[in-house]
Amino acid sequence: MRNARGLLVVVGVLGVTGVALASPPPWSNSRYNRTSSEYDYAPVTRVEPIVRQVRIETPRRECYDDVRYVESPNPNVGAQTVLGGIIGGVIGHQIGHGHGRDFATVAGAAIGAGVGYSSASRRYGSETREERVERCDVRYEHEYEERIDGYRVTYEYNGREYTTRLPYDPGERIKVRVAVAPAE
Repeated sequence: MRNARGLLVVVGVLGVTGVALASPPPWSNSRYNRTSSEYDYAPVTRVEPIVRQVRIETPRRECYDDVRYVESPNPNVGAQTVLGGIIGGVIGHQIGHGHGRDFATVAGAAIGAGVGYSSASRRYGSETREERVERCDVRYEHEYEERIDGYRVTYEYNGREYTTRLPYDPGERIKVRVAVAPAE
């Protein structure tokens, strides 16, 4: 019985607390509301765009011809080298005997080719030709552009002037929240 009475007291306290917490405070009645908000419109007196500068990079591809000069031997030099090798080989073959004849032929051809090349390069020289190669680079042009970041809006309500910042231009009037609260 004693446990039952304690349980009944605990349930009663929890019930009263739950009702107290669930019920609205006495001043929440609309007649006694501490703060009420309504909306109204106020005339806009000034709108100033907030401008910031933005840096813009634009890639540009620039191509140009790169000129190289390449030296190549004159075609006559090659012919003279071969002719000198043949003549040197024939002379070496005539000079050598036995197994030495093969060595003398090769040595004569090598010496004759060298003499023919040297003689022809002095006489004809080398040709220099121009070679063009297109090369391209990417360069960035930098420009600055003004962008609107928002608007500083000044409006008047009840004879007082207010200023706010908006992401858009509100036009001739702006919607404002009017809050009324009793003086304390």
